[in-house]
This record gives sequence, C-alpha cells and structure tokens, in this order.
Amino acid sequence: MRQIAVYGKGGIGKSTTTQNTVAGLAEAGYKCLIIGCDPKADSTRLILNKKAQATVMDLARERGTVEDLELHEVLLTGFKGIQCAESGGPEPGVGCAGRGVITAINFLEENGAYSSNPDFVFYDVLGDVVCGGFAMPIREGKAKEIYIVTSGEMMAMYAANNIARGVLKYAQSGGCRLGGLICNSRKTDKEFELISELARMLNTQMIHFVPRDNEVQRAELRRQTVIEYAPEHAQADEYRTLAKKIADNKDFVIPTPITMDELEKLLMDFGILDSEAAA
Repeated sequence: MRQIAVYGKGGIGKSTTTQNTVAGLAEAGYKCLIIGCDPKADSTRLILNKKAQATVMDLARERGTVEDLELHEVLLTGFKGIQCAESGGPEPGVGCAGRGVITAINFLEENGAYSSNPDFVFYDVLGDVVCGGFAMPIREGKAKEIYIVTSGEMMAMYAANNIARGVLKYAQSGGCRLGGLICNSRKTDKEFELISELARMLNTQMIHFVPRDNEVQRAELRRQTVIEYAPEHAQADEYRTLAKKIADNKDFVIPTPITMDELEKLLMDFGILDSEAAA
C-alpha cells in the first residue's frame, strides 16, 4: 500500500489534479482510496459525482462524538470502485481545521478504512504546510510519498518551495520523500522550462506538465473527472500519463528548498520578474 500526500497552493487545482490522477490509476486496475484533508470537503466530489459527501467532523458534531460514527457513513465508493472519505473541519471561525484532519485519519485507521488493502491511498491536503494538523500525513509517517502541484505563477512556486521545507523538516522523523512537482499549467511565459528548473533546484523532478484545457472545467460542471466525462479526450490521456508516471516512479528525494532571493533570481532569469519588482 503506497500512501501519497498531495500539497499545493490554495486554488492551484490540487484536488482536481488528484481526483483525475486517481481516476487514471483506478482505470488501470489499481485499488484506490482518497482521503480529503480540507474543510471544504471538495476532494472527492468528482469521484462520487455529488456536491459533497458527509464528513467525519460534520457527523461527529451531529452525534456529539466521533466514537458514535460508523465507517460506512463516511467511507463511500465512487467511479471505478475508488473509496472516498472527507475529514471536514470545524464550524467557520471556531476551532482548528488541522485538528479535524488528525481526528478523521485516526478514526479511519481505527475503524478499518484501510482493511481492503488499497494499492494507493491519496491524502489531498489543504494549501501550504502551515500548521501541524495539515502536516499530519507527513509528520506522523502516514504518507511516504509527496507530490506538489504548482504552476509558473510566483505565489504557486513560493508555496511549492515552502512545502518542500515541510518535507525536509519531516524527512527524517516521518520518512517522507518528495516524488516530484506536478505543473498544472496556467499558460504563463516559459512555464515548462521554469518549473523544470525549479524542480532541479529543489533536487527533484517535474514528474508531469498538465496542459490547461477547458475540458477540465466542463467535466467539473458535471461533477466528473475528465476520464469519466470524456475518456477519448486528449486531456484524459494527460491524466492517464500522470497516473502511470506516479505508479512507476522510483525517484524519491529529500528536497533542497531555496531562499526567497534564489526564487526571485530564478524568476528574473526567466524574465518573469524584473529587478525593480524584486527590490
């Protein structure tokens, strides 16, 4: 069982990329489980073809305690037999969403969510590694493989570098390793070359460049992955390729995060940021 955590800046398309990739793995015959670690609970809707499933934390609030939940209430099955669970989070403005991730993963573990022995478990984790709760999949050794979704936008690259710092921090205690960057294209200038160079500087690889295509949005409007909605489309093949690269990947590293000055120099070298803006 390979446990994989996917991180990336908020809004970068991390959940969309994860679900489409897992759909590709399931289509190839792998047994997969997705655990959404985001209070928005949007990590599984394309697999389940619904707005949002009941989350561990929502039901725990209704019942009064997580011990009153049944596994079948929060572990659902969707496209190609992919199993899905969402951690959820606290009511807006109350409590720590990171604690919800810890509570939910512990509940799923203790109640047999992994007993079907999936080939892949994917943790789709909110945004940047900014608190212990969201770092839990790598801090406590749940996920050994980390992928970072990024783009050629400066803040997406900044977040990717910060996440690499988190992987470095927990590489020894948790045993996690970086499997690569996934570039979810925003069609910025020299994007392929820029992210390839960022990957090199971080001591990793750009495992795949996912081109931007409106077919993704069309599929999302129908709450489907591209592989389910338009299996013959070229974009579906991009996710199949990414899925195969992840399945075959053997290149796992301890990253070498760069400084902000190095990141700005990289952007200037590619003509993305001028020297006055960086000053």
